[in-house]
Amino acid sequence: MTDPDFNLLIALDALLTEVSVAGAARRLNLSTSAMSRTLSRLRDVTGDPLLVRAGRNMVLTPYAQASRDRARNAVLEARAVLQPSTSELNIAQLERVFALRVNDGFIEAFGPPLIVAVAAMAPDVCLRFSPKPEKSSRFLREGLVDLEIGVLSNMGPEIRVQALYRDRFVGVVRHGHPLAGKAQVSVEEYIAWGHVVASRRGLPSGPVDEALAEMGLARKIVSVVPGFPSALAVAKASDLIALVPASFLAQTENQTRLQAFKLPFKTRTITISQLWHPRMDADPAHRWLRQTVLAVCQKQYSEQSGGISG
Repeated sequence: MTDPDFNLLIALDALLTEVSVAGAARRLNLSTSAMSRTLSRLRDVTGDPLLVRAGRNMVLTPYAQASRDRARNAVLEARAVLQPSTSELNIAQLERVFALRVNDGFIEAFGPPLIVAVAAMAPDVCLRFSPKPEKSSRFLREGLVDLEIGVLSNMGPEIRVQALYRDRFVGVVRHGHPLAGKAQVSVEEYIAWGHVVASRRGLPSGPVDEALAEMGLARKIVSVVPGFPSALAVAKASDLIALVPASFLAQTENQTRLQAFKLPFKTRTITISQLWHPRMDADPAHRWLRQTVLAVCQKQYSEQSGGISG
């Protein structure tokens, strides 16, 4: 009996995860034509179309849908067997793609130095950043990403967590704003102006509003935008006050056109952590990645912490 080509499992996993020939090709660093030929082989082997056209997109067949988790687990198990934790790791010769699920604020503030540091140590390693419009442990549990970076929230007891740095929110206004350059902004001055809020889920309130509510106060939310870059763009072109993490503002290209100030009340400290699934604990390459992320974040935040007034 001839064994099947187990390399096809990796291709199958990529196709079922991406639900796209082009996406799977990018994931595996192949040409689209090569990925199309591999899909044809998979169809012959499985006797199922796997991906079919639905308008301008592709969809999974029932068999492919039912096989997605099995294919993912098979690939993860195979890698665990063939890459034991006792193997000696040569970082300079490591060839691997690491997937990191992060928000745009992290990429702006820490992405460049992290990419530079990884490239210097492991030139054949690729960091693939993906957005996280919602908080979910599914991506870690299913092995779709190697690391998730952000604020810990209901990720499950099995998920490993390591704090990277502690951030704080600052208020931001345009240069020329009546609050710009003030040594200290009062609570009354803070709530006298309109505010633009950044929220991926479109929520108009957060820790600042909780702190104000304890004082019997409230601010006027004029606009809710999906991310910190949008909030800063609105603040830069208006008299609205934006609220962003200090680390994010420190890396903003147009910081010279903005003025940050310390909030006139206490809010919860933001703890940014890296999270991973315990199956990756003993993997030497993954351990190196975690150590690199931690070192870069702590160094970068230490350098930034003195660069924002307030």
